[in-house]
Amino acid sequence: MVSSKDVAKYAGVSQTTVSRVVNTPNLVKEPTYRKVMAAIDELNYIPDGNARSLVQKRSDTIALISGPLYNPFFVETTTSIVNYANEHGFKINVHFSNDENIEEIYNAIFEKKVDGIILSSVLLEDPVFAKLEKSGIPFILYNRKHESNKNFVEMDNEQAGFLATDYLFSLNHDEVCWIGGPTEMSTFKGRYDGFLKAFQKNNTAINPEKIFIGNTSKENLYQTFLKLEELSEKPTAICAATDAIAIQMMDFYISAGYKVPEDISIIGIDNVKIGQHASINLTTVGISSPIDLGRIAIEKLIKMIQQKNKPCVQITEAVRLFERKTIIKKKKEA
Repeated sequence: MVSSKDVAKYAGVSQTTVSRVVNTPNLVKEPTYRKVMAAIDELNYIPDGNARSLVQKRSDTIALISGPLYNPFFVETTTSIVNYANEHGFKINVHFSNDENIEEIYNAIFEKKVDGIILSSVLLEDPVFAKLEKSGIPFILYNRKHESNKNFVEMDNEQAGFLATDYLFSLNHDEVCWIGGPTEMSTFKGRYDGFLKAFQKNNTAINPEKIFIGNTSKENLYQTFLKLEELSEKPTAICAATDAIAIQMMDFYISAGYKVPEDISIIGIDNVKIGQHASINLTTVGISSPIDLGRIAIEKLIKMIQQKNKPCVQITEAVRLFERKTIIKKKKEA
């Protein structure tokens, strides 16, 4: 197993410097930090606390990297994960990720003694996946998939995007807008691919002015709303890549004096509980199973922790449409 001494020798620095880089990187000069981190990555060094966890008695602790709290999907799945893990004797260290803090979270997790990692932060081509595999720590992705096609629990994202969009076409909406996150994430890519597939099936041309892919924070979504307002030919329906996006767009439209669905139809994907509330009644696509993705994933992870031979988990949950009140059939023009 690689030691801090090996890293120090490879980087040409002292062990004390390696320790500072790992524990107090803010006290290390940038060139030295980069040199040591390159050695750590090259040698796949795991700090002592985590290395000991591979040979000592288990810690009964699982690390969870969840998505941002403004998305109710992650609020619900985090609750499911924590509750199930606690019921089975495991503590959960919860981290909520965003683009700014993900490296910091990974470093914190690899430094600590944990029995397993469950995460929803890996990109399709994320290099951290190789580090996860080499660590020897059981791990599973949920609501995300890496290009290696290993250790994941997801919904059928392409089918979800297709069902949502095709449903809009079936109700005569031919001016459909897509609002989704970065396609470097398997979830958003799959759903967008399904959106495109529905356009192909219905022989409809895509208007680039009605495609919005990027940051899905409230501030950025409001800018998207303003851009839609500026269009001369506005969409009659919005296909949102998540329920969180759909609900936020509903808020913008209603606050601006529009009626949903009379003035604008909106459909989401995920089937989160808040969307089922009578005051929202969001039409959406979600998994057919009554058990959410987080619960399915934590069940599989705990089994992986308890088994000597770690199976490769590959689960894609079937999806279905949940018809509610945010879509209306568009009248055909005479």
